[in-house]
Amino acid sequence: MTANSALPAAVSPTPSDGATLHRPVIDWFDAHARDLPWRRPEAGAWGVMVSEFMLQQTPVSRVLPVYEQWLARWPRPADLAAEPPGEAVRAWGRLGYPRRALRLHGAAAAIRERHGGDVPSDHAQLLALPGVGEYTAAAVASFAYGQRHAVLDTNVRRVFARAIGGTQYPPNATTAAERKLARTLLPDDEGVAARWAAATMELGALVCTARTPACVRCPIVAHCAWHGAGAPEHDGPPRRGQTYAGTDRQVRGKLLAVLREAIAPVPQASLDQVWNEPVQRARALDGLVADGLVEPLPGGYYRLPLT
Repeated sequence: MTANSALPAAVSPTPSDGATLHRPVIDWFDAHARDLPWRRPEAGAWGVMVSEFMLQQTPVSRVLPVYEQWLARWPRPADLAAEPPGEAVRAWGRLGYPRRALRLHGAAAAIRERHGGDVPSDHAQLLALPGVGEYTAAAVASFAYGQRHAVLDTNVRRVFARAIGGTQYPPNATTAAERKLARTLLPDDEGVAARWAAATMELGALVCTARTPACVRCPIVAHCAWHGAGAPEHDGPPRRGQTYAGTDRQVRGKLLAVLREAIAPVPQASLDQVWNEPVQRARALDGLVADGLVEPLPGGYYRLPLT
């Protein structure tokens, strides 16, 4: 069976599967969960939302200092919305994928305009915010408001692929079968379901990791289909690797670093110094402009966006 195959009948999820897994996973989480600032009550829904934007494709260790600075500067959505979007890009620093900063700024503006400055608790209203997709809406509704939603990030998908599907890795993109599985495994009680969502995510982050899973420390190893099958190697499509050196992403990052450090608009000549291959440099700069991350000015100057 490949990682993209549907779950076979022998391991199709049933309510009893979920009931078997819920208590050991949640008990493990209660004992081993990291003390992260967005998990504390004072973080509120805005703190949860900021963390979810920042944690997409970025490890916790890199997010923590930026998160703390962000919330100190913009403790409410309206505080962020009152500033130019370029300030969000500047404060994003080196987290990578800076379009997330623009999307978070857009969400903050919409929260101020549509919801009186408070992050909505309704899942549909969350989903309607700019830059908020299926995962983020479910995560905020679950983690901030204790609601019952299937929260499927890479860590959760990997736990379910191994424990229920018997495969080393989930498919490259989330499938309808995975969403159905996640809904089937949800506890009925809202509070327990929210705890389960956080617990399975933490289990994937700390124990059921991608490269070196610590099965001896896993609270559900006795119920894990993948472990029970002898931990077979992945036999599906190649896993997508994340390269950075020499890519347009690296060039974009270098260009943005110059603009983030500048107080005044930056001349083209200063940007030309960051990368010696002119075609790739121009392509990267054009991409930043097209994405709204950089604003071109007359006379060959550039700055972070003001609108």
